[in-house]
Amino acid sequence: MNTTFEIIMIKPSHYDDDGYPITFWRNFLPSNTLATLNGIARDCAARQVLGPDVEIVPVALDETNRHIIPEAIIADLKARGVKAMVAMVGVQSNQFFRALDIAAPFRAAGIPVCIGGFHVSGCFAMLPDVQPEFQTAWSMGVSLFAGESEEGRFDTVVQDGWAGTLKPLYNHLGHLPSLAGAPVPMLAPEAIRRTLGQWSSFDLGRGCPYSCSFCTIINVQGRKSRFRTADDLEAIIRQNHAQGIKAFFITDDNLVRNHDWEAFFDKLIALRAEGLGANMAIQVDTLCHRTPSFIEKAVAAGVNRVFIGLENINPDNLETIGKRQNRITEYRTMVQAWQNRGVFTFAGYIIGFPGDTKASVIRDVEIIKRELPLDVLEFFFLTPLPGSEDHQRMMAAGDWLDPDLNKYNLHHRVSHHPHMSDAEWEAAYDAAWKTYYTPEHIETVTRRHARLPKGRPAKAAQYLNEFRMIYTIEGLHPLEGGVFRLKRRKARRPGTPVEPVWRFYPRFAAETASKLARYARAFLHEWAIVRRVKTDPARFDYTDLAVQPPGEEFDELGLFTATSGGDKAVALHRQRAGASPL
Repeated sequence: MNTTFEIIMIKPSHYDDDGYPITFWRNFLPSNTLATLNGIARDCAARQVLGPDVEIVPVALDETNRHIIPEAIIADLKARGVKAMVAMVGVQSNQFFRALDIAAPFRAAGIPVCIGGFHVSGCFAMLPDVQPEFQTAWSMGVSLFAGESEEGRFDTVVQDGWAGTLKPLYNHLGHLPSLAGAPVPMLAPEAIRRTLGQWSSFDLGRGCPYSCSFCTIINVQGRKSRFRTADDLEAIIRQNHAQGIKAFFITDDNLVRNHDWEAFFDKLIALRAEGLGANMAIQVDTLCHRTPSFIEKAVAAGVNRVFIGLENINPDNLETIGKRQNRITEYRTMVQAWQNRGVFTFAGYIIGFPGDTKASVIRDVEIIKRELPLDVLEFFFLTPLPGSEDHQRMMAAGDWLDPDLNKYNLHHRVSHHPHMSDAEWEAAYDAAWKTYYTPEHIETVTRRHARLPKGRPAKAAQYLNEFRMIYTIEGLHPLEGGVFRLKRRKARRPGTPVEPVWRFYPRFAAETASKLARYARAFLHEWAIVRRVKTDPARFDYTDLAVQPPGEEFDELGLFTATSGGDKAVALHRQRAGASPL
């Protein structure tokens, strides 16, 4: 009897516009789902869910930082005489076709495969009919998993995989598991080393009470929040710290809405005092500064980066997606509260609302540059992702949606705009990136950090330059970026011709050399900006409109006078403050 069972967990990438999987020597972002499922698989092994005679060996692979070659994995398993199953982890809509292509050789070799993630969960949660890509998966003998894997649910998949009896569908959407006492999210040090900066991720809570129509989280993880405990957090930090992992992205959609946030921060502060400090990146809403002591304790706990769901500066646009909790009258106070404490701010911004035009998008980006001290602005197409209310509504109405799931990465247009042509919408998206990431604005943001006593101007310039380079040089969304692009000739998307050796390798070499030259120029320009700013004798005296303390400026700033709905937002703000709305 074979006494070793490998659980090969693969986080697939997706294809670029030329049909090659997006893979880098080192990627930027760690996969939270991969760390979570790897922790659950380690727990299965520790509890011997296949009995004392079978050793379970979890293997976690992320295609964004390594080539996934199913044939090589299959050959290795056969050479070692090891039985295995493959779990496709956290598969998003844009990754589903790539997941099926990876699965095909494994299924041909008789190895069981199960695919889970937001695409499967979102479609089964929101759509009445089974989607064609799921029928394709079932015809290949691939199993699907909807929902979350805690509370022993993955045990069943492992046991069925060992027995060779995976069910077509494991649907756990009807019950959301408790996170208290759940297994510790964990990646092996070898996997962490493939992430730039060697950081990992975990969640402290899931679910969101809001009702944004573009969001899939509320329909997959629910609107009732569930949380880990402070003791769980301590275990996560201690076990990861023992492996040398000291930086984390906490993936909660909105950490300030976690009712235990203070206990979590107090735990992190205590661990720092013990020598177990960690750097944290968190996600928050635009009203986080109104929660007493939240920002102060976050900084003391080690938070040095925050992602803010800004989405837009036009209240009328925010209204169309149900994001009523965002108040543009609070934006300046909120962003300054973070930056003045040396925390870098990353904000998401969506292009393609009904009121958007190319001219209005450029105008709004210029307003942000001038009036908000944000650091990194991440632009996205308004995308009806499967699992969202927008997607459900458009499917029911028979609206056109691009049939190629590979494009649903928020970096491609997959629907039509009510007023802009397809070309105009795409031009507006491109203009947003090029308007924000100018050399002049990179220097402005660098100076804003250089003025702070403990500011890190070099890091500010680095962040903006990285985003600019990935977009302009790689042609990718920066969140999909990394260091040194890798391509494998035979990994091209099915239906796209495999290039001959004599064409592929010279072209890839020339492409790489050209990119390296452009990277070198960009890094030299970044170095020149940082040197100029840091050696400026007046660096600590720098000021501009964005960093000036907010006041009664509602009749002066473009944020309130030029945006669609800004006047109504100001009137509502004054009503809340007890003043006349006139």
